[in-house]
Amino acid sequence: MKSIYRKYFATIALTWIGCFVLCFFVYILVLAPQGKDREQVERRLAEKRQMYDSAQKAAQEETKLKLKEQIEHLRDGLKDFATDFEDSADLTFDISQIANEKKVSSFSIRTKDKRRGASLPNCNYISESHIDISFTGSFNQFATFLNALERHRPVVFVDKFIITRSDRDGSGHKASMELAVFVRRRQEG
Repeated sequence: MKSIYRKYFATIALTWIGCFVLCFFVYILVLAPQGKDREQVERRLAEKRQMYDSAQKAAQEETKLKLKEQIEHLRDGLKDFATDFEDSADLTFDISQIANEKKVSSFSIRTKDKRRGASLPNCNYISESHIDISFTGSFNQFATFLNALERHRPVVFVDKFIITRSDRDGSGHKASMELAVFVRRRQEG
């Protein structure tokens, strides 16, 4: 009798082990990849839910007003760094006024590029305009003029400057500067 029970238990044990191995392979081949797909679908669902929530929030009047205020604030901030294309001619006049205020002599100013400005890489809305200036003055006049240019709005960048010491004691030193400013491009259409 013992041998019958032993055969019976061995058959049941082998059947269970076989079923377990079969279920394990089914899980590995069928169910595990579906788990990865499920995670991916859940991630996409979370992204779409976030986009939906953002769209719902953007549709609210309060959010629209906040965004308009933020855009206006950013545009005002842009005015500190870039000038309109139409106003770029006034910039040379502003620099000449600063030179008159600082009482530098032999002041001359000219724009380097007559066309719409030098293109900046990967920038569709702003270009760069270059201005060359030269003048004669003391080192103190040079420093105060440079300081006034640095505080000018829109921002004037000093790319390069050269100051040459005067041979005579009473005369001023010769200085030349290459300036750059950002100019908003005209939008066609």
